[in-house]
Amino acid sequence: MYEDFYGFSERPFSKTPDPRFLYLSRMHREALARLTYAVEERDLVLLTGGIGCGKTTLSRALMDELGEGFRVMLFINPRLTPMEFLRSLALRLDINEPSRFKTDLLEEIGAALYRFYQEGVCPVLVIDEAQLVPHKETFDEIRLLTNFQLDDQNLMSIVLMGQPELKKRLAHRSFEPLRQRIGMQFDLQSLDLEDTRAYLDYRLAVAGGLPGLFSDSAVQLIHQASGGVPRKINQIASLALLEGFGREARSIDSAVLESVMNELDLLI
Repeated sequence: MYEDFYGFSERPFSKTPDPRFLYLSRMHREALARLTYAVEERDLVLLTGGIGCGKTTLSRALMDELGEGFRVMLFINPRLTPMEFLRSLALRLDINEPSRFKTDLLEEIGAALYRFYQEGVCPVLVIDEAQLVPHKETFDEIRLLTNFQLDDQNLMSIVLMGQPELKKRLAHRSFEPLRQRIGMQFDLQSLDLEDTRAYLDYRLAVAGGLPGLFSDSAVQLIHQASGGVPRKINQIASLALLEGFGREARSIDSAVLESVMNELDLLI
């Protein structure tokens, strides 16, 4: 559709969390640097941010950043009971037939973690949408994984990612033991106007286009309507490109944006 018209090799505002399209604002660079450092230190990390702010894409960038000495195990649906969680973890640690008895299962996990240590590999557990973990007991099992350690280091790294309610949930006094294990935490915020402009231009360039396709007035409207949330920026920019293509407009200005505002009200 509009790809050929605007000279793109692919769509610049896809919904998939492709690390190639990760625009590293100052905030995202800091978050990625902190995540990488904490994982290399085999720490427990807490990353929070609003819906669509780039947490999942940042986790994919983290996977790309880590070298061969790391084994990333991603949980994207953490609605698990404690035993379901431990058995799922065991499978990701190459335990083909995890025990159905908790004591034996923990022994198997500990042995697998030590085997990875001997091979020079650090397992990295990444739990996306961690606010959906249904049971405090499951969080307890996550915390207790940090007990698998040698005298000078843990045997694995753990990254908890979730929406702001995750941080609020963990603030309860019953989660104090878990909070004490957290070595680093970071809150992702929305993009400001300058970063919104740079974000649009960056994604246009990655898709094979030229920066500046969106006028200053269009960028201001996009930032205002999206609140600087990357996922919302993508939705608005995609609609604007479709509208611009329909108008055969070589640039996206405020008139194009204003014409799709009614549709935007339904989507964001």
